[in-house]
Amino acid sequence: MSTSASSTPGRDLGLVAWQIRYEQRAFWRNRARSFFTFVFPLMFLVIFASINKGQHLSGRGGVPYDDFFVPGILAYGVIATTFLNMAISTAILRDEGVLKRMQGTPLPRWAYVGARIGSTILIVVAITIVMLALGAAAYGVHLRASTLPGLIVTLILGTAAFTTLGIGITRFIPSAEAAPAVVNIAILPLTFISSVWFPTTGLPKWLQDIAKFFPIRPLADGFQYAFNPHTTGTGLNGNDIRTLAIWTAVGVFLMVRFLRQPQGDVA
Repeated sequence: MSTSASSTPGRDLGLVAWQIRYEQRAFWRNRARSFFTFVFPLMFLVIFASINKGQHLSGRGGVPYDDFFVPGILAYGVIATTFLNMAISTAILRDEGVLKRMQGTPLPRWAYVGARIGSTILIVVAITIVMLALGAAAYGVHLRASTLPGLIVTLILGTAAFTTLGIGITRFIPSAEAAPAVVNIAILPLTFISSVWFPTTGLPKWLQDIAKFFPIRPLADGFQYAFNPHTTGTGLNGNDIRTLAIWTAVGVFLMVRFLRQPQGDVA
C-alpha cells in the first residue's frame, strides 16, 4: 500500500478513521461473521452459567462457579473477536485479491492494518462491556475496583497478542476455505485444557504444562485472577502478564512477516 508524496499525518489519520468505519459496517452487516464472533460467546455464557448457577468450586477455595466461568468465557470472546475473526477474514481478503489491490490505493499500509486492528479493538471493548454487564446483572459477578488494573492490563495484552497472531498465522493458511478449520483446530482443543470452560487442576501435568506454554491459559487465568474474591492487590498476575507479553512479541513478528510477503502468496 503505497504512500503518496502529498501524504500528511492528518490526512492519513482521516483515512484510518474512514477505514475503521468501513470495517465496522462490514463486520456488523455480515450476520454470520458477527453472530459467531460476538453472539456465540454470549450464548455459551448464558448456557453454562445458568446450568452451574449457585455452585462453588471446592478446588479453588470455594469460589462461585460464575466468578470462574464469566471471566473464562470473556477470554474466549476476546479470542474469537481477535484471533479467529482476523485470521479468517484476512485469509479471505488475501484470496480475493483485496490485500494486493490495496497496495495501489492512497491508503498507506500502516493505516490499513491500523484500521483493521482499531476496528477489532472496538469490538473487543463492546463484547467485554456486554459480558461484564450480563455477568453482573444475571449472575451476580462483580469486579472489584482494586483488581480492575489486572483486568485492563490482561485485556490489553491479550487483545494485542491474539490480534497480531490472527494476522500472522494467515501466511500458514493454504486457502480461505481452509481458514475456519485451521484456526479452530489451533484454538478449540487448547481451550479445554486452559481453564476456559472448567477448572483443569485434575488434568495430567503434561497437559497443564502445554496449556501454560500457549497464550489462552494466561489470558483466562489473568481474568479469573482479577475476578477471584480471594485475590488481593491490583489483580495482576506476573506469570500471565509475562507470557502474554512474549506471545505479543511473537505475534508482531509473524504479522510483519506476513505483511511483507507478496500478497496472494502462501508460505
